[in-house]
Amino acid sequence: MTTTGTVSRRVGFAVAVVASTLMMAAASAPSPFYPDLQARFDATPAAMTAVFAIYAVVLLGALLMAGSLSDHVGRRPVLSAGFVLLAVSVVAFGHAGSVAGLLVARSLQGLASGVLLSALAATITELEPAHRRGSVAVWNSVAPLVGLAVGATVGGAALTVTPTRAMGEVFGALGVAYAVLAAAVWVAPETSPRHEGWRTALRPHLALPRSGVRTFWVGVPALLAGWANGGLYLSLGAGIVASEFGVRSHLWQGGVVGLLSAGAAAAAFLVRGLPARTASIVGMTGVAAGAALALVAIGGGSLPVYLLSVVVAGTGFGASFTGVLRSVASSVGAHERVGVFASVYTVSYLSFGLPAVAAGLLVPVLSLGTTASWYAGAVVLLALTAVVLRVRSAL
Repeated sequence: MTTTGTVSRRVGFAVAVVASTLMMAAASAPSPFYPDLQARFDATPAAMTAVFAIYAVVLLGALLMAGSLSDHVGRRPVLSAGFVLLAVSVVAFGHAGSVAGLLVARSLQGLASGVLLSALAATITELEPAHRRGSVAVWNSVAPLVGLAVGATVGGAALTVTPTRAMGEVFGALGVAYAVLAAAVWVAPETSPRHEGWRTALRPHLALPRSGVRTFWVGVPALLAGWANGGLYLSLGAGIVASEFGVRSHLWQGGVVGLLSAGAAAAAFLVRGLPARTASIVGMTGVAAGAALALVAIGGGSLPVYLLSVVVAGTGFGASFTGVLRSVASSVGAHERVGVFASVYTVSYLSFGLPAVAAGLLVPVLSLGTTASWYAGAVVLLALTAVVLRVRSAL
């Protein structure tokens, strides 16, 4: 490979990693705003969790319909179009004047993210530096998790410093960043030449290769527990801090998601040297322990214990997700990875969104604290089940 080609691949890889990070910042940036938006629009808890969850539901549909589109038309056109749509969605969210407006904006964001997710994961994989072979699972898990941490933390900080302008500032800045990325992806070399079949690729499907089926299903319980736990914090975390612990600081409310995601990103990096199976077992144990600590914190009204639970659960999530990604990515050929990533993210985002919607419906009936406790208890059981299944499996 020529020196020019090597530099082009390195630049493209860096752009893809930054793009993956910033894309996920938009997923968590709204979280600190939910309590204020609920009060501003006099919305029910169910309505606000719907605003959160419609992102995951639409994203899932986009994954099923367009998850492998970049295999046929090329990575760069899909990435560029996806970031243009993402820019439109965040600007729309920042200027929404009703719950209906928020739902439309989040739907557009889910559509854009569903188009981008597997294409970005595949691009990072295909442009992996030659001297760092085997690191793609770390990048594909660390980058999105860092983005989640940045989005929530910046959103909370902006609300604290400039509460009246925070919506416009945060989502306007994201819109500019995505517009720049829509152009920047064209500096990367194209890693998926065009070929026939793009219309067929738009039919809802999951392209899970036979060689990866067993490994994928072994990892499903870990995906369910880890992402369901993340959905709890991103949808209701700010409200829990305010109502259960009496903390009205937006920085602390956004900090919950920031701590969860930062812990997850750190763990994903630290376990890179462990076998994938070991990382998954250690991670799911951490998710179970974190959810159990959350039960103790909510029952005792202790914010410090709750923050500790967030960090423990986050580190567990990062370790387990990295383990699952490494397992499934290594079980299939390079040309089959987009389908595998789409399958992983389909399970992940179902787990991310649907339990949160159920929790939002239960809050008016059971109260936020009781709902969160039941939710955390379910995560404990699910995570322990994942540990047992992975220990018994040789994969």
